[in-house]
Amino acid sequence: MRINVLIIGGGVSGASIAYHLAKKGIKDIVVVDKSYFTAGATGRCGAGVRQQWATKTNCILAKRSIEFFEKAKEILEYDKDLEFKQEGYLILATTPEEQVQFQKNVQLQNECGIPSRYITKEEALAIVPHLNPDAFLSATFCPTDGHLNPFKMTEAYILAAKKLGVEFRFFEEVKAIITENHQVTQVITTKATYEVNQVVNAAGGYSREIGLMAHVDIPVYSENHEILATEPTEKMQGPMVMSFSKNIYCQQVPHGSFLMGRSDPDVEKNHNTESTWKFLDEMAKTATYILPALGKLRVVRQWGGLYNMSPDRQPILGAVEEMSNFFIACGFSGHGFMFAPITGEVVSDIMCNHPTSIDISELSIQRFKYQTDFHVEKSVV
Repeated sequence: MRINVLIIGGGVSGASIAYHLAKKGIKDIVVVDKSYFTAGATGRCGAGVRQQWATKTNCILAKRSIEFFEKAKEILEYDKDLEFKQEGYLILATTPEEQVQFQKNVQLQNECGIPSRYITKEEALAIVPHLNPDAFLSATFCPTDGHLNPFKMTEAYILAAKKLGVEFRFFEEVKAIITENHQVTQVITTKATYEVNQVVNAAGGYSREIGLMAHVDIPVYSENHEILATEPTEKMQGPMVMSFSKNIYCQQVPHGSFLMGRSDPDVEKNHNTESTWKFLDEMAKTATYILPALGKLRVVRQWGGLYNMSPDRQPILGAVEEMSNFFIACGFSGHGFMFAPITGEVVSDIMCNHPTSIDISELSIQRFKYQTDFHVEKSVV
């Protein structure tokens, strides 16, 4: 089967890229995914969207994406509620070192046009009164950060892309990629053989494996990050409460449940997405220390999902030297959902040989080949 563009990965990043390509007039686009709708990282994420980062590029990516989310329902002509609420992110500083770093972060964010601010403990307690005042020293707060339903946001992209002629094929796994003269010529799946002009690797936790099929060595790996959900309760918390040093993020979603997640420094680099008693125990201890009132809530379920980690914790976007028609969008290090709008925009620009609206040269895969020093993003849980 001859097609123009094959996108591997039907999560929010692949759907956004497909939509933006179709908006630019590109025809014959097919998106394949090995599993069901939002089976990967998109459907397992914490649903938060924030602009408070420690690197300029991530700040700009996030700001542009939030601006899209604010108008996404209208732009994509989605007839349901995306559950987008902008009640902020409250990020806690628990050490003197974090206090110094957070003040630098806010200065950078403000220079990028992000309305974050460094606040005192008293100001933080006024925003989230049930915080344990002994658990932190100060905080940062950005009122335009918030929550967005990942299932509905992805559906909105897919439906909009379908209206423009994009075809989505789930339960179709890529088994081989055929290359010739530094170009991908064919992609073989469990259901078809595609002759292609361009290929996009948006395969999330399996991006490295897809890259190797095309003889492209992408320096990423995947690891399991776990999340739990509580029973719903009355509204008691607006913003996401987050601490990098305490290794937690926690927010109350629109229907009343609390979602909270953390990383495990000892987790293996693989594709395991099981949930563990260790996570539940450590999360319960941390959450009830920082937010004691949550100790009264019952946990209804927990799950794992893959972070696709890059060496500098920043995404890898764009073209590769090895294959002239192979493009990548991976290495989001747990933040692909919140960067999806700008990912679709810039990757589609690159594929169409258009100038990108923001400079993403720092996000090229080539940085790992030609640079020795990386500005590692530290604002990651």
